[in-house]
This record gives sequence, C-alpha cells and structure tokens, in this order.
Amino acid sequence: MLDPAPYLARIHFTGPIDLTPDTLRRLHLAHLRAVPFENLDISLAREIICDEQRFLHKIVGSHRGGFCYELNGAFAALLRTLGFNVTLLSARVSRPDGSASPEFDHLALQVDLDEPRLADVGFGDSFLEPLRLKDGIEQEQHGHRFRIAEVGSVMIVQRQDPAGLWKSQYRFRLVPRQLSDFAPRCHFHQTSPESHFTQQRICTLPTPDGRITLSDLKFIRTRNGMREERLLKNEQEWQAVLEKDFGVKL
Repeated sequence: MLDPAPYLARIHFTGPIDLTPDTLRRLHLAHLRAVPFENLDISLAREIICDEQRFLHKIVGSHRGGFCYELNGAFAALLRTLGFNVTLLSARVSRPDGSASPEFDHLALQVDLDEPRLADVGFGDSFLEPLRLKDGIEQEQHGHRFRIAEVGSVMIVQRQDPAGLWKSQYRFRLVPRQLSDFAPRCHFHQTSPESHFTQQRICTLPTPDGRITLSDLKFIRTRNGMREERLLKNEQEWQAVLEKDFGVKL
C-alpha cells in the first residue's frame, strides 16, 4: 500500500482529508502547483514505462514531474489510497482542424463523489480544479471558464478564449481503462518524430498569478495575463532555472 504522507508532503498539502469535493479540489490544485508537467526524460533517452510504482518513485522520491500518464497515474494512486473512487479514462486531444488524436493519447481521471468529477493534473494549461461531469454547465475558476459538452457518448472539455469562443481541448468516453492500455501510446510519444514530446523539451507550472514555462531555452512567465519571454544563455542557465523555479534537478 502507498504511504500517502510523503506524497502529501511533496505537494505541500496540509489540513483534514475527507472524501468531499472540497478535499479533492484542494488536492488537485496543490498537485498542479507543486508537480510540473514535463517531458525531460524523453530528451535524456530515459524510458518511461506505464508502471504505478515507477511513477510514484519519480514524482515523490526523485521530486520530478512528468507527462499525463505519469502525473495522472500517480495522482490516481494517491486518491485511491485516501479512499476516493477513481476510474482511468482514455482521452483524445483536439487538433486545430477539428479532428482528434488517437485513443489513449491522454489519460484523465473520473472521481465519483456526490456526483462524478473530471480530474486531470497532467494536461498542461487547462483547468486547475476538477470539473463537474455534467453537460453544458459553465464552470468558472481562477479567471477562466470551462464546460463539458456531451455529444452522444462523447464528452468534450472546452475552454472559453478571450474572445468568448469555446475551444475544445480533448474528448473522452466514460469507459473504464487500465494503466497498461496506455502503454503503446506512451511508447509512441517517447520515440516517434511525429510526437510533439520528441521535438522539444517542456516544463511548466501554474502559479497563483499565471504560469511559468521552459520551452527548450526559452523561459516564459505569465502574470495576470501579461506574457514575458527571455532566451536563456546556455544549458547551465537552463538547469539553474529548472532547479530554482520548478524544483527539478536532473
């Protein structure tokens, strides 16, 4: 069994833990703000295997981040240990042309409480608190609006852009999956030149007033909607920023 104490310390979570929407919300937000979305092992040719214990060792033991399979895989383990009812979901990421990526391209979580919630600590720039799994209701959080649109058996996560238009982020069906189901797509994203994860290094974290991101040698900071960029001088400065701002030491 997973000892939750080191994990909770890793995400700086304190306070009571009960099986309520508020506890899930606080856990979700704490995780996102402490554990970065990053693909750095891919550029280092370190194989990522769909194994829960490996995910936990990396995120908790090595104080690293990861991408969706790792982050949501580990978060699901924590939630289950705390007593939550969690289901793994396969999601397909929306493309600019309106199509969607293949099945198992993204891993998200369904958490059943008084009503089901969609949890996701592994998508990058998206919702910071779980979304109610209910068709069509607008859900505002931290200055952004989201909704889940139900089309037949498909649920589509949408985010409202500054112009007021709803943009799809990903789609999924409420079909339970196993972690091993995601292994082929996880391998694809580490090895294929067609995967955006093999094309650049990324590390990103939400902050109370925006977001910080390392995109190769470009450091991007967003504060209250204002974006600042600077190009880092070399790999040494990149590693220093990675450790100072993201808490990651390779």
